Parts: sequence; structure tokens; C-alpha cells
Amino acid sequence: MAENVREVAERILFSSSLEDKLLLGPRGAKDNCCGKAIKAPQFPERPEYLTVGDRGIRADFPGSNRIIDDKERGVMMHFLANHELLAAELMALVLLKFPEAPKNYRAGVYEAMREEQMHTQMYLRRMHDCGVSFGELPLNDYFWRVVSSMDTVMDFVVRMNLIFEQANLDYSKYYAEQFRVIGDTGTAVVLDKIYQDEINHVGHGLKWLRHWKKKDHSDWEAFSSSLHFPLSPSRAKGMVPFNSEGRLDAGFNEEFISQMKISGQSRGRTPVVHWFNPNAELYSLALVNGIEFRANRFERAIEEDLEILMLAWSRKDDVALFRNVPSLGHLEKLQSMGLQLPEVLSRHDMDDRKLGGLRPWAWSADASDFLKPYAKTVSDRVPWQWREPIPEVWLSKEIGVSLEERLGVRDVVGGFCRNLGEVMDILRGNTILFKSAYGCSGKGHMIAKSFSKEVQVWAEKKIQLHGFIVSEPFLQRVEDFSVLYEIQNGEIECLGMTQLINDSRGQFRGIRLAPRFSKMLSPEVSEFLFKEADFISWYNERIPSAILKLLPGYSGPVGVDALVWRDDQGRLMLRHVVELNVRMTMGRVALELQKKLNPNGWAYFSIQRKEKYKGEGVTLNDPDQAKEFLAIWESHQGDSTALIRK
Repeated sequence: MAENVREVAERILFSSSLEDKLLLGPRGAKDNCCGKAIKAPQFPERPEYLTVGDRGIRADFPGSNRIIDDKERGVMMHFLANHELLAAELMALVLLKFPEAPKNYRAGVYEAMREEQMHTQMYLRRMHDCGVSFGELPLNDYFWRVVSSMDTVMDFVVRMNLIFEQANLDYSKYYAEQFRVIGDTGTAVVLDKIYQDEINHVGHGLKWLRHWKKKDHSDWEAFSSSLHFPLSPSRAKGMVPFNSEGRLDAGFNEEFISQMKISGQSRGRTPVVHWFNPNAELYSLALVNGIEFRANRFERAIEEDLEILMLAWSRKDDVALFRNVPSLGHLEKLQSMGLQLPEVLSRHDMDDRKLGGLRPWAWSADASDFLKPYAKTVSDRVPWQWREPIPEVWLSKEIGVSLEERLGVRDVVGGFCRNLGEVMDILRGNTILFKSAYGCSGKGHMIAKSFSKEVQVWAEKKIQLHGFIVSEPFLQRVEDFSVLYEIQNGEIECLGMTQLINDSRGQFRGIRLAPRFSKMLSPEVSEFLFKEADFISWYNERIPSAILKLLPGYSGPVGVDALVWRDDQGRLMLRHVVELNVRMTMGRVALELQKKLNPNGWAYFSIQRKEKYKGEGVTLNDPDQAKEFLAIWESHQGDSTALIRK
């Protein structure tokens, strides 16, 4: 008498003979004796040579660059045969664990199980042709560990059909093409057959996802909400070119495919969480005054319009938390530019997974408060732990003056004005640049040649709010630049240098980058910095050493803004420290973007008012969503002419 569905499933799951496991049951077997639900065994029965050993021992999966070798092809077939056998065993398990599942669903699983048996047989034949025997390499049980713990049939649909088999739409198509390139048409044909079967398996899972999901949920919402760490949408993509066509053939809609294409989550490395809080100085100022910070329209726009800049310094397996999540279409645009996307989440959607660190723009009070709930999930082995806010003075202009004093250089005469009398004294016979104590990007600056009503009103307001203002001579600017550092575990590293484009008041306009910093300098400035001013010694040794002593216990980004200026006799002079920024900076953003988008070319990065944007360059944030500001990136290969004119 022909076996029924349950008997075939029991044989595949519990037989210790590989031949029995791979013996196909009758096509269209009867499902009239489902029996009682079983509990999942720790692992399927296997012949001794196919049992999973020490998980710490793993075989190296050969990439496409190694499959020209017969032995390496055999190793790959060994991996894939084990995966297909596990898939057949898992399908047997779902038939035995959920006997009450709908008959149509069970019939689809049964046919897919038969195909997984056939896939295993095909891989075994190719493996043997390559001189490799099944079981001679370590076997991985990851599929079994992740899928067999399923509590519902929906769990199986999501984990097996929509995660692992969906990823195989990428792998099977890609490797079929690779084997065809090297002339191994036999293996290519096997992978072509498996690819077509996987389209059907994924389509079967999608059909039942739609049947069981909540009516008000989209396919994507149902899929993503059913996943639990360590599974994530990114597991449903191969680490090979993304295959949109196969997903369309399986029945996914365009919205699902777009979401899948841009999705990301760590595949093992615990993710670092990033948060954009560009008003850190203003939060610190409010704290100094004992008041609550209330952002105005432009300050809110800076937070919301420019938070896309987190993508510059985050890695693809990190998490970027957004106030307003960018549109799917815009994320796809950034991805098409070559920007690898981290996992993009709303600030309200973060789960309780283990984290590899917390990285705000600045460790001001607002960031510490916002990120504190995640502190308990950060690994104690990483440097980017949650911390209390850094001292307010570290986010003021005073910290730059402290660095100058520690270095023993006050390159220009200046100081702090704490009342109008000191303002009047400093203005006698001088043109002075006044700066607010708390501010960034040159906002809150004033240039004055004499004491006037306008100066009085401005100074009184700033001194009352900030406690003091900074005064320094108005210099003839020749070259502004920024030196970017990272501090970790008590050590400081210089990451690079950028050319700052500031106006005459020192207000930020943009950043120019080149393959080497020296390429952006005129011969006169280059000779001055690298010979007369001892540039390398200052910014690679003396200044970093002084920063470490000035910022005890700090980990994170630091930027030093500096200036080459010309005195009244026409001589070039170096102002070693214009400002010290104990936070992320636009210079660091530009440097990280250069590494990702144009590592060997020239580039220009700027923040522009939306209404003044003339269409040059690529908008990093979405112009349709931006309220006030656009972040603009321009890349140039080799020729710096266009950038020199900026």
C-alpha cells in the first residue's frame, strides 16, 4: 500500500538512512491520517556521518572566485546539499507538528518536500562528480535551529518560505550564471531547476501569508511584524545581486520588493544605534540657564531635514533612528548611488535586541535622555556605551580657548566679554568678530568696527543668554580647514582633513574634499603649512595629545577647526585652533561620505536653503519632505576645476 503524507514525513524526519530520507513518496499522496501533533526533536535522525558536530567547527563556503576548481565546487555542493536536506526535514516536521493545518496548505508543503529531496539528490550527484563525499565536511544546523522552534504554521511560512527560500532566489540565480560563465553547464542546469522550484515555494508561502495575515496589514507589514531577532528582512536577501524579477514571479508586489531591497539589519555584529541631535549646543545652553529648550522653526527643520546625514557615518549593519523615516523611493535612490543603508527605523520602533553601542551627534543632555532606555541592551565589550551628558562647557566656545591655552598658543588676541564695558574696550580701534558662547556653523556671529546701538542690543542679549561672548580680531582669511579625530578607549586617531568653505564671518557654506588634503592648497599655503608652520607635528602629535588630556573619559568624534590668515604685512599666519567641536561635525560627515561615494575623487558637500537650491549636485535628503534645508553632494573624478570655483 502506498505511503500517506504522515508516513512519508515520519520516514524523512526519523530515519537514520540517507537513502530512506531521499526516497520520494508517491506524488499526490493521501493525507487522510494526520495523527497527533509531535514535538520538534532536537535534531532529525541522521546517519552517523551526517550528524552535526561541534558548532565551533565550520567549513569555509567558497565564493564565486573559487568555483573554477573542482574541489571547491564540490565543497559548495556539500553546503547546498545539507541545506536542501534540512529543508526537506523541516517540511516533514511542519506536516507532523501541525496536523490540523488546512489540507490545501499541507498538500503544497508535501510537494515542496518532494522537490527538496530531489534538489538534495541533484547536489549529491554534482558533489560526487567533483570528488567530495557527503559528510566529509562539517555540517551547519542553523536552518534547523531557527525554523524548528516555530510555534505556528505562520512562523514556518515566514521563516522558511519568506526568509531562507526567498534569499535563495538571489543565490540560485546568481550562482547559475557564475557556473555557466566557467563552462559548468551541468551545475548551472541544476541551479536553474532549483531556482524555478524556489519561485513556487516562495509563492506558496506568500499565498498563505496573505490568507493568515490581519486584513488591515500589507504583505510587508505582516511579514516584518512576524520576525524576531536574529531574523530580519535582510536575511531574506542573498549577499549577491538582488533579484527583483524572481520576486515578481513569486507574486510579491512592487512595494514589498522595494522594502526588501532597501532593508538592512545586522547579520551577526551587534548594531550601533545612531541618533541625530544637531541642536546639542542649544540644549546645553538651556541647561546652563535652567530652562527648557524649545526649538524654533529653523531649529526643528535642521533636526528633521538633515537627519539623513546619519547614513554617512553609520555602517550597513547599524540602526539609524529617525524622527521622520525617509520615503522608500528616496532610500532606493541613495542605495543606487552606492550608499549602503543601515537599518532605518522610526525612533518609536526600536526593539530590545542586543546593541553594539550608541552614537548620537553629540552627548548633550537631550541625547543622553533619549538613548538611556537602550543602555541596558548595549554589550559591555564595546566602547560606545551610554553616558551622562558631557559637561556643558565642552559644547561651548570656551573649550577651544582652553585647548589653545593648554597648547601654549593664543594665535590672536581675544577673550571673553561678560559685560558691555568689556565690549566697548575691545572695540577701541579694532574690527572685532564676536561669537556667541554656544553656537555652531558660524551662527550667532557679529562683526563690529565700533560700538553702536546695534552692537549694544546684540551684545546685551547674547551676554544675558550665554553668560559671555567671545571676541577676536577680524582676520583676513586665506584657508579654513578642519581636522577630524576619533577617541576610543583613551586613544585618539586622526581620520583626515577637509577644506572648510566659510564666508568672511566664519559662517559655514560647504566642504571641499580631494584624494589628499594637500591637493586643495595653493603652492604658497602648502609650503607655509608643511614647512614653516610644522603642520604635521601639530595636528598628528601635539594637538591630539592635548585633546586627550582636556577631555578625560570621552569617547567619540572630535573636530578641530583651524585657519590660515594673512597679517597686515602680507605674511601667512596659522591659527592652530579656531574651535574645538566635541561632537560629530559637518567635516566628519563629508569625510565619511567621500569614503563611501567617491574615495579617489574630488567632492563638495554643502547645506543649502531649499528655496535657493539651483539643481547642482545630488540631494541627500528628500526635497519633497524637506522644510528648509537640503544636504547637497557633488562628486568629481580627477578634474577639480568645478570645485575650485566654488
